[in-house]
Amino acid sequence: MGNSDYVYPSANVERSHRVGIPPPQPFFRSLKSSLKETFFPDDPLRQFKNQPPSRKLILGLQYLLPILEWGPRYSLDFFKADLIAGITIASLAIPQGISYAKLANLPPILGLYSSFVPPLVYAMMGSSRDLAVGTVAVASLLTASMLGNEVNANQNPTLYLHLAFTATFFAGILQASLGILRLGFIVDFLSHATIVGFMGGAATVVCLQQLKGILGLDHFTHGTDLISVMRSVFSQTHKWRWESAVLGCIFLFYLLLARYFSKKRPKLFWISAMAPLTSVILGSLLVYLTHAEKHGVQVIGHLKKGLNPLSTTDLAFGSPFLSTAIKTGIVTGIIGLAEGIAVGRSFAMFKNYHIDGNKEMIAFGMMNIAGSLTSCYLTAGPFSRSAVNFNAGCKTAVSNIVMAMAVMMTLLFLTPLFYYTPLVVLSSIIIAAMLGVIDYQTPVHLWEVDKFDFLVCISAYVGVVFGSVEIGLVLAVGLSVLRVLLFVARPRTLVLGNIPDSMIYRSINQYPHANYVPGILILEIDAPIYFANSSYLRERISRWIDEEEDKLESSGKNSLQYVILDMGAVGNIDTSGISMLEEVKKSTERRGVKLVLANPGGEVMKKLNKSKIIECIGQEWIYLTVGEAVGACSFMLHTCKLPKPMATESEPPGNNNINNNV
Repeated sequence: MGNSDYVYPSANVERSHRVGIPPPQPFFRSLKSSLKETFFPDDPLRQFKNQPPSRKLILGLQYLLPILEWGPRYSLDFFKADLIAGITIASLAIPQGISYAKLANLPPILGLYSSFVPPLVYAMMGSSRDLAVGTVAVASLLTASMLGNEVNANQNPTLYLHLAFTATFFAGILQASLGILRLGFIVDFLSHATIVGFMGGAATVVCLQQLKGILGLDHFTHGTDLISVMRSVFSQTHKWRWESAVLGCIFLFYLLLARYFSKKRPKLFWISAMAPLTSVILGSLLVYLTHAEKHGVQVIGHLKKGLNPLSTTDLAFGSPFLSTAIKTGIVTGIIGLAEGIAVGRSFAMFKNYHIDGNKEMIAFGMMNIAGSLTSCYLTAGPFSRSAVNFNAGCKTAVSNIVMAMAVMMTLLFLTPLFYYTPLVVLSSIIIAAMLGVIDYQTPVHLWEVDKFDFLVCISAYVGVVFGSVEIGLVLAVGLSVLRVLLFVARPRTLVLGNIPDSMIYRSINQYPHANYVPGILILEIDAPIYFANSSYLRERISRWIDEEEDKLESSGKNSLQYVILDMGAVGNIDTSGISMLEEVKKSTERRGVKLVLANPGGEVMKKLNKSKIIECIGQEWIYLTVGEAVGACSFMLHTCKLPKPMATESEPPGNNNINNNV
């Protein structure tokens, strides 16, 4: 709409109000408040207020060990539900644990060890009722990739194993430290788009790696990229074993069919949950009865009986490859945290309860520290296992205890039964699980909603598939951080117009029917003003003024007289931002244009007052709302002409109640 539609408000329609300056606070009180908002936004100490010492001790123990909080209320009905859920996820955890250990180039028995001790620790310290703890494919792949670049698991298996324990130890230290120091927001740099792309790429790589087992190959590339895998597969066509391939395809078809029926009929979730264990049993029987191991079908072989041996002395702190173990621990620890917390929160949302992210980090860290000392490698909260736990009707973390007890019985008595389990079945189980991890719908949704998020997602996927897991992760995180920097360094500035028949001012791009105010340019700054964006904002404001003056000159209308900056979205400002405002003030004065501020926040006003910028701009040119600022400027435009630059300005009406302390 044109300027002719704008109705000038009367100076008496709305009386302006004083823009307040927060009272000064002592430095240490201000610092304490800032630290509290940064590290304790959820105020975890609130429950300890006004409590006697004995109650504080109980609450502290319950905070560290949530099982002490919900344990006294545990009922028999809950146990029945958790017993069924625990047995169900154990049937999935046993074959998956063995499969993922092979994926990490570790002894298969470590997959069972890792499904015994860590779930017990998490059941006591975790805050999620639905998370099922165990080994995860992506962390297993990262372990194989990052450690395998330095140490060959086949040539030096003992050193490789010790480095895996050491990496797990450092992953636990990192996770627990992030929780204790309240630094969980670091994990937030892995955006949803990053995780979807990275997990999809890793799942694709894992599937490609399983071609070794499906085709019965003895030698395979250590590279994880698509080109290396395809070259390794097709350069050994003469070594493909049709028996292994047929067996793998049959079991893969069975696993996918079981998942299809479970999705169609959610009440039949147990079909999909039991399918991996059923495949292991059927595959073992088939190999045993047909002696297929003598005809090219590779089997697991001997698994050691007994519970987890201690591995305290196996931590390779003195190894020359310690830095590799630390790096592997950091990367796998962060990925495990991001996946586990995301899975836990998603299921908590379905059941309408809250999980504490920092508690989860401490629980994850402690279970991995305990695991590294008891012959386990990195564990987290895999989605597939947690989904089965959720669908099985679990009520509390006791389902993890039941699963651990089932794994314990397996370790004590049943490990010899896995001797004839064919590796091709394990490969089929991994492929079936990974196909469920690849999310096809989210990238399409990201393309429709946010093209940059789509770019981050696809970059992570392509980086993992065609480069390496590390390249994909670095690329995705780098793009996510770049976006954060762009948001900070290039904030939006919007031209505002008046909504007809109101005193409301909104973006003319969002509301095309909003009216321009003749002679007045209203700009909204949509972010805090820091050193990273102050130069950009100075140049962008100058360009807005140039464009407005050119438009007014070409239309033959009155020249620009006022620039109003809506500071409502400016939550904070630093010294560079203050200097920018001073420069903009001088620049507009040279043009014969008056700078006006509207709706500055308390923190901004406090710093403007201390830096004497309020005196520079003029106390009478700072308004509580855009409407008040426009009303005063419009009154000035129609009662008197704005003085030339460097002349003494007239004080606008309606704002004379701002005292000298503002």
